[in-house]
Amino acid sequence: MYQLTINNLTEQEFLSQYWQKKPLLIKQGFTDFEDPLDANELAGLAVEESIESRIVTNHNNEWLAHHGPFEDFELLTEQNSTLLVQAVDHWHPDAAQLLEPFRFIPNWRIDDLMISFSTPGGGVGPHLDQYDVFIIQGEGKRHWRVGMPDSNLKQFAQNNSLLQVEQFPGVIDCILEPGDILYIPPGCPHEGYAVENALNYSVGFRAPNQQDLLSSFADHIIDTEAGNARYSDQQLALRASKGELIQAEADQVKQLIQSLLDNDTLFKTWLGTTVSQPKHEMDLMPPEQAYSPADVEQLMHDTDTLFERLGGTRAVYQVFENEIILSVNGQNYNLPLDDLSAVKCLTDQIHVTGDELNSSKNSLFFIQTFTTLLNEGIWFC
Repeated sequence: MYQLTINNLTEQEFLSQYWQKKPLLIKQGFTDFEDPLDANELAGLAVEESIESRIVTNHNNEWLAHHGPFEDFELLTEQNSTLLVQAVDHWHPDAAQLLEPFRFIPNWRIDDLMISFSTPGGGVGPHLDQYDVFIIQGEGKRHWRVGMPDSNLKQFAQNNSLLQVEQFPGVIDCILEPGDILYIPPGCPHEGYAVENALNYSVGFRAPNQQDLLSSFADHIIDTEAGNARYSDQQLALRASKGELIQAEADQVKQLIQSLLDNDTLFKTWLGTTVSQPKHEMDLMPPEQAYSPADVEQLMHDTDTLFERLGGTRAVYQVFENEIILSVNGQNYNLPLDDLSAVKCLTDQIHVTGDELNSSKNSLFFIQTFTTLLNEGIWFC
């Protein structure tokens, strides 16, 4: 539906020259761009309890952030206000299509699609993000300034939920028009203000920090009842000071922890579960009548059958020596290597035909797994 053109660059040239290195203005990245929704539809999402939304206002240099859900939109004034809605790809299939052109970045790195509507002068102020983002201009125009990373820039909180940064020298200063795209790497200060009523689409990427990863891994160890090996010191010898903890003991404790990371099965099982966790709770709609494996096998034999993946779904796989782990929305499924072709189709494509799954039509493991995914509403026919 959307065809991305990155100036005169190939996808690999963009990755080599710009990805996580420097910002880039992509003029007419989407030619003849059509908005997948309008401001009224976006506001309709912001009234829902399960959808994360904010309205940010800047009146008389006073920045305020208000959290949804919203019963009305009096805060969204005719000037200097912005409505932001997170993870719209979970709830709006047409908007979710905007993620697809950016899947030359691996699936697990893509976070969500945030959409904002701003009245003239509206924005969230100068700020930093610690993740990559592509900002697509929809309806209207927005004036952007982007700088290069600078560790000396001071950040400050305008209120409890709006972190901003001091003014910065810009390396990009432009007005985006419909179909233009701005790529901003992590740590680059930026600010954008609507010139007129404007819709913007932000494709964000996940960048977990060490704290998040270690905390999640520790939870996985507890959940799986792994990590039961205890410290031991059979070669303990007398020492001059009873209070000293020597380097050899510190190294042994470190190795006790390191051995868990070196357990490849434990680590990759956790990794698949973690990186496939959806951004928010899924809007699942299981079929009225559950499929049986025989039903699914019949559907796969029909070459005209089209299966579609639910928006917001995260699906990745890892190949082991003797099996594949397919990870979907935080759940792992073990499959034989012969199912690799079908697994690639499920993870690489939003839509997949029965014919494309043909290589696994006789695989009991695959059919049982796919039956589960269909009955949960993650894929639907």
